[in-house]
Amino acid sequence: MRFLKINEKLPGFFSIDGKLATENRLKGFDPFGDGTVKIGGREFRFFNPERSKLAAAMVKNIQIPDLKHKTMLYLGAAHGYTVSHLSSICKRIYAVEFSERCFPSLLRICEKTRNIIPVFADARLVKYTWVENVDIVYADLAQSDQTEIAMRNAAVFLKKNGSLLLAIKTRSIDVTKHPRKVCTEEIKKLRKSGFGVISWKMLDPFEKAHGFVVAELREPSF
Repeated sequence: MRFLKINEKLPGFFSIDGKLATENRLKGFDPFGDGTVKIGGREFRFFNPERSKLAAAMVKNIQIPDLKHKTMLYLGAAHGYTVSHLSSICKRIYAVEFSERCFPSLLRICEKTRNIIPVFADARLVKYTWVENVDIVYADLAQSDQTEIAMRNAAVFLKKNGSLLLAIKTRSIDVTKHPRKVCTEEIKKLRKSGFGVISWKMLDPFEKAHGFVVAELREPSF
């Protein structure tokens, strides 16, 4: 018998036999081969922390804000793995991706889910000004100025007291420094720009040399 546990702190996320999962609104939809399971007439899809930094952050007990029925701007959506899970939780997601290799896969996810709006654009330039103000900005970028890009987008789109979820790829910033030091330096930039840092940790062993930060926009100074 499967053991299903509801995550009371994070509505929409579940633990099934100790594994993280989301409810599958599209029954039989398993585009990344995570595996699905049916319990009590409901279908769930496993959310792999080795494939998603958000899932890794949850397993590492980083304090993630409530995402249920929230609007999100997701920078660096790639093939759409994480947003495919978030689509069953968030109200609407604007998924920004600039890779011609990844974007077709992302489009296929968007066509199925309908509440993910694909945006083929460079997140550095912030030219998608038609996007609404959002509750959450999520950034998973591989640029050296990834924190600045995230803050630039937050300045335009993030509601006051909204949350920034930032995956820090330290090797894209400085390969000569210890990953934790890189993260602390990026966090200083956030605080200087009016963000209150709620929670952060390194993502080892799921993602080496990656940190994950949850911050809240309080008094913007950028």
